[in-house]
Amino acid sequence: MWLFVVSDALTFATMLVVYTYARLANPNWPSPFHFSSIVQATVMTFILLTSSYTMARAVQAMKANDRGRAVRMLLATVGFGLGFVFLHMNEWFHLIRVEHVTLAANPWNEPLFGATFYGLTGLHMAHVTAGVIYLSIVAGAVARGKLGVEDVETSGLYWHFVDLVWMFVFPMVYLMSAKL
Repeated sequence: MWLFVVSDALTFATMLVVYTYARLANPNWPSPFHFSSIVQATVMTFILLTSSYTMARAVQAMKANDRGRAVRMLLATVGFGLGFVFLHMNEWFHLIRVEHVTLAANPWNEPLFGATFYGLTGLHMAHVTAGVIYLSIVAGAVARGKLGVEDVETSGLYWHFVDLVWMFVFPMVYLMSAKL
């Protein structure tokens, strides 16, 4: 898992550098995020932070040999992950349908904005979705007594990584592109 996390960290770092370069190289970079968008992204951040807490509690429960609580905490983490994906998809649909921001076109005639925004946030959302599936499988296996503490810790490493990535995406993409 560590090798995967390190390689994925390089992927996200590259995406963040590309986004930052595109943003700084263009003096007309759009600021599409209104107050409501920032509030929603902040709620999404709170959801992910809370999911990290429930993931840590799942690990604690496994260390205490309390499989039932571990499964409940894993499922809570899955629920928070699904909530994040739901809110993020809602935001995407709003940007596409109402704001007319697509991969290659937007009201500001800045084609790189859509490509970098959807590329970076889409990659993160794909990782959250994969994490939700992964944690669901782990929860089922823990409930059946097939996995132990190390397995839950390993899944927690992935989940905390995905949450940490968002702590870079949120300020760089949302807060720095907020409409003042």
